[in-house]
Amino acid sequence: MASTVNDHAEARPGYGQLLRTRGAWTFLLPGFLARQPFAMLTIGILLLVEHTTGSYGTAGAVSATAGVAMALFAPQGGKLADRFGQGRVLVPGVIVHAAAISLLITLALAGAPLWALFAAAVPAGASTPQIGPMVRARWAAQLEGSPLMSTAAAFESVTDEFTFVIGPVLVTALSTGVHPAAGLITEAVLTLVGGLLFASQRRTQPEPSRSGSGSGEKAVSALSVPGVRVLAIAFLGIGSVFGGMQVSMTAFTKELGEPGLNGLMYGTFAAGNMIAGLVCGAIAWRVTPQRRLLIAYPLLALATTPLWAAHALPLLGGLGLLVGLCIAPALITGYTLVDSLVPPTARTEAFTWLTGAVGLGQAAGASIGGRVIDSHTASAGFLIPLVGTAAALVVLLTLRKALSPKGESLIAARGVGHREPVSVD
Repeated sequence: MASTVNDHAEARPGYGQLLRTRGAWTFLLPGFLARQPFAMLTIGILLLVEHTTGSYGTAGAVSATAGVAMALFAPQGGKLADRFGQGRVLVPGVIVHAAAISLLITLALAGAPLWALFAAAVPAGASTPQIGPMVRARWAAQLEGSPLMSTAAAFESVTDEFTFVIGPVLVTALSTGVHPAAGLITEAVLTLVGGLLFASQRRTQPEPSRSGSGSGEKAVSALSVPGVRVLAIAFLGIGSVFGGMQVSMTAFTKELGEPGLNGLMYGTFAAGNMIAGLVCGAIAWRVTPQRRLLIAYPLLALATTPLWAAHALPLLGGLGLLVGLCIAPALITGYTLVDSLVPPTARTEAFTWLTGAVGLGQAAGASIGGRVIDSHTASAGFLIPLVGTAAALVVLLTLRKALSPKGESLIAARGVGHREPVSVD
């Protein structure tokens, strides 16, 4: 491991060097396949249940149930993966998920009562494999102490955003053009095949902590780390941006009589996120991650401020692009901080807490935004991203000291290929 870290430290921390990391492609390719369902599940359930019940309200409730179950159970899956190994948790998990999706499809097509759909949605969401956090944990294990860790966080952010661009498009095309259940069937197949292929790559997975095995090392919960709790709140705010933007853009374009442009509007927002992610990963940062987050997050809150005042699609598209550009630096820096705040034995759990926080924030943002829009106008829904990020920013600034790693020193990047100890107060 030491020679690998030294090799990374001596090279420019760019994407080319990152992708030449030994063994990277063995988990990146199956990981990319297996993470697509994460963005397909809730929209797939929405389309299927709406078709079988004729109610968007019912479909949205069932879909939200799966999304909340996913967010709440994800950290527990991450904790088990840290303790027993990713492969041992992932294999039974994807099998359970495929079975739960099959049950939900069968019940929906059979016209089962609503309570049965809710009951099936819980295990379908709870068993969704957290491939993104697992990939991040593998990067952390491979790149420990390397300036490439920030590049890896940027790469994963771009990959996540790309997933949320193509996943919903794929499931919508299949559900509307082939069969109402085709999107969810594809989701289950990708989860099963991609998950099993990813789990088979055991050489690159982090070593399990195996607490209680006699090693004398006490198990540490990621959520017991104050910095992780602060980051989770910050990521809740980021999730409110995703949820609020999605529902408000949909309502705004419909209100203007141009519902077909909703995809273009949200695509512009997502494009900003991807562009900023690529740029962040290509920079050799001289500023600590803590300081970067304390700069990036206020900029994100500031960027959401004028959204509610936009009354034309071109202006909304430009503001959406700006918000997207501000999201990626905050997300990437937050994930980068996990490497220094959390011991290796709890990294997967920490990543799933952050991913789950985004999911919870997204669900809350969409739900609250929908109610605000129903009571007022589409433009009022854009206040949700502002309120969510502003509230999270207050917490972030108040508890910012929790983001500093504990210990006598840490290794920080100083330009390209130079590392030196930095004291921590």
